[in-house]
Amino acid sequence: MEIWDIYDKERCITGNTIKRGSEFNDNEFHLVVHICIFNSKGQMLIQRRQPFKKGWPNMWDITVGGSSIAGESSSQAAERELFEEIGYKADFSKRRPFFTINFSYGFDDYYIIEDDVDIDTLKLQYEEVQCVRWATKDEIIDLIDKGEFISYYKNLIRLMFDMRKQRGAIIIEK
Repeated sequence: MEIWDIYDKERCITGNTIKRGSEFNDNEFHLVVHICIFNSKGQMLIQRRQPFKKGWPNMWDITVGGSSIAGESSSQAAERELFEEIGYKADFSKRRPFFTINFSYGFDDYYIIEDDVDIDTLKLQYEEVQCVRWATKDEIIDLIDKGEFISYYKNLIRLMFDMRKQRGAIIIEK
C-alpha cells in the first residue's frame, strides 16, 4: 500500500497524506514523476507494461513513471522509480525536472536523461515492466495512433524529443 503526500495548489506539502486509490478532496494534489532516457541516436527508451498491470495493461509507455511516496521529493521519487522499474541507477541529487504539467489532481514532473543504455543489462521489475526497446519519435507517434502506446498528447512526445538537448522554452543556438 502506497501512501502519498498531499500538496496544495502552490505545490506545498500540506502535512496530510492519502492512500493510493483514495479519492482526493478539492484542492488536494499529489506528485508524479516521469523519466525519459534518450540515446545518442535520438531514440527514447520505452517500456511495455505488464498485461496484468492495472491501468494501461500491455501498453507501451515512456521509459519510467510513477507516484512519489510520502516523504520523497520529486528527484528522490525519480531516482527510486528508475531503479525499481528498470534497474537503472542515476544520481538525481542535482537534477530537476525539465518541465511540469499540471493535471486534475496533481503535478507531473518530466525528467530527461541522455545515455546510451545497453538494454540487455537492465533488470526489469516483473510486476511493472514486460520489456523495453528503443523507439524514434515517429515510431512512438505510430504506436499512439494504433492504440498500442498510452494516449499521451502527440505534441508532448514531440516536445520531449525537441527539448532533450536543452532546457527552457526559448531555442538557444550554439
